[in-house]
Amino acid sequence: MEKMRCCGNLLESSKPYFAMISLQFGYAGMNIITKVSLNRGMSHYVLVVYRHAFATAVIAPFALIFERRGQPKITFSVFMQIFILALLGPVIDQNFYYAGLKYTSPTFSCALSNVLPAMTFIMAVIFRMEKIDVKKVRCQAKMLGTMVTVAGAMLMTLYKGPIVDLFWSKKYIHTNQSYAPHTTETTDKDWFKGSILLLIATFAWASLFVLQAKALKTYKDHQLSLTSLVCFVGTLQAIAVTFVMEHKASVWQIGWDMNLLAAAYAGIVASSISYYVQGMVIKKRGPVFATAFSPLMMIIVAIMGSFILAEKIFLGG
Repeated sequence: MEKMRCCGNLLESSKPYFAMISLQFGYAGMNIITKVSLNRGMSHYVLVVYRHAFATAVIAPFALIFERRGQPKITFSVFMQIFILALLGPVIDQNFYYAGLKYTSPTFSCALSNVLPAMTFIMAVIFRMEKIDVKKVRCQAKMLGTMVTVAGAMLMTLYKGPIVDLFWSKKYIHTNQSYAPHTTETTDKDWFKGSILLLIATFAWASLFVLQAKALKTYKDHQLSLTSLVCFVGTLQAIAVTFVMEHKASVWQIGWDMNLLAAAYAGIVASSISYYVQGMVIKKRGPVFATAFSPLMMIIVAIMGSFILAEKIFLGG
């Protein structure tokens, strides 16, 4: 009986780890599929609109079915939290991230996003969501990790070293280049521009985690509803931004192709599911814990990118 109880406690405590690791695989797939779609000419503004339209359509019915009762009142303060969450995630984070991804590569984009835990940690300390005791080894490790990730991000932004030859990429490079004909080479200028865009996106993403932790205090029993509202408001905001930035009606056209797959996959996996799951994890373990798994995504994307996109991996950047 005691063993069963211990196993149950272990399984319960392991759920946040399994959840965040699973999300990294989902994010990795999104990076690869989206890169192909962007290289084929899809507007990242339109992609964000379709992505969150899919996300809203998927998650809203579950919110209506399972969380119909006891909905929190949407006061002005609550509405502003939802509005800013939608602005930080769907509009700022994803548009800047997709723009940066277009200028760089999936692996580099994920690698630069490793600064996310550091940014989240600093913001959590500023807003007193995380306490620092310099005498504790745990806090010392967090501060050291923050300095290392910031230094790494600066190095990757300013320095692009030689190509790293992976043993499988030599074998499959010729085959994969024919499979991914739309991949493009980027100049050093584009690489630097993409780095700045990715850093802005990462800052917005970190802000999203911190604000989501606050919003979850109101929606602690209605995470599906919060996710639905953020995705819906984000869709409306993204439509407004797209009308301002894109003036051709043709950019809205989408068929049964990679563009549709990118929008559907990103909306279902990387928005509706991920917002809900990360909300559950933030509720249990806090925003810093939820961001600590992002380096795993870089490893997954590096392997997938070298196979699928014949992507070149550079030392430093």
